Amino acid sequence: MGKIALQLKATLENVTHLRPVGEDFRWYLKMKCGNCGEISDKWQYIRLMDNVALKGGRGSASMVQKCKLCARENSIEILSSTIKSYNAEDNEKFKTIVEFECRGLEPVDFQPQAGFAAEGVESGTVFSDINLQEKAVVLKCCLVFHTQEGWDVPDGEIVCWISCVQAGVIGLLAVNSMLMNQQYILNKVF
Repeated sequence: MGKIALQLKATLENVTHLRPVGEDFRWYLKMKCGNCGEISDKWQYIRLMDNVALKGGRGSASMVQKCKLCARENSIEILSSTIKSYNAEDNEKFKTIVEFECRGLEPVDFQPQAGFAAEGVESGTVFSDINLQEKAVVLKCCLVFHTQEGWDVPDGEIVCWISCVQAGVIGLLAVNSMLMNQQYILNKVF
């Protein structure tokens, strides 16, 4: 069993408390089988509200999946106590926003979509249902490993760049080269 943390790095301007909303929030991930290394072609989502029983009464998980290649049953659980918001004081720093307990199923990529919310710093106005896949935010995903010595960022481990925008929130989240910049990484936590 291992834990993998999803970290976010962003520049927030005039907003704070960027967070996923509700138990039905969908974490879109690509998964890898820990046994044979098969990586899913399609995005799969897991939700906190989903609870699937494991074989043999060994508990439950957010997702239980049988590998298409090796037929091994694997699972992944969202650790609800680890879900955190990204705040203005976290600007330009990677911060863990969620951790997953992995039992043979390892997330290797993340695709943010709808279901995020943020608040205005001064006004407290809530901006709900922010969709981070709508065309102007630059998202960076990479895999980072946690070792005994600390975080290890392998050279060239960038998985993908995705261009997207949140209409109506432009100007609230700060910009890099006239684009809002948010970066995501998946970290192994031992």
